[in-house]
Amino acid sequence: AADQAPPLPAAQCAIHVPFGSPNMKAGDIAICRTGYLLVFNPTTKTPDWVSWTLTPDHAIGCVVRTNAFAADQSLPASAKPSDYAGSGYDQGHLANDADMSWDPQVEHESFFMSNMSPQLPAVNRGTWKNLESAARAWVYSTKHPHTEYAGNIYSASSKTIGADKVVIPDALFKIVIDDVTKKSYAFMMANNAGLDSDYT
Repeated sequence: AADQAPPLPAAQCAIHVPFGSPNMKAGDIAICRTGYLLVFNPTTKTPDWVSWTLTPDHAIGCVVRTNAFAADQSLPASAKPSDYAGSGYDQGHLANDADMSWDPQVEHESFFMSNMSPQLPAVNRGTWKNLESAARAWVYSTKHPHTEYAGNIYSASSKTIGADKVVIPDALFKIVIDDVTKKSYAFMMANNAGLDSDYT
């Protein structure tokens, strides 16, 4: 964590929101990284949404997964890996590691806790992972860049984990858009253990 680079100027993340940015609420914090644009919610200690554009030349990365989960030092109050310990929830990526494995620094930054939300293992390692893999395959097979928006959905009854009271999303969403044809896919996925592994 000691080698964390500061966020980039917001203008450098225009590539990640070619179709525009979702709304931000008062108090939200935008974080621009080389691989993604993220809007962090300091109340939930998770991203409201993350967006990134995956190009065909980046779709098949070869950087080894580091699992270097770390609090985001650019934030006044980031979640920590210890918040998830023993909770029964995974540190679930919004901008997934495999899409960021084309550069060591980009891959490293995908493990900042500002990019995580509590996801049940059946979701994070199953249905959500299968959807991530499918989206990457669409980029590779079409040879078109695709932009993805992923985020969390909460309710008034959402529970928390950890000392930092990280809010558990009731569901996740992902929108995938072919930047060339504009064909789009939208998914909403309940954050519960009863999901089938098929994201459709």
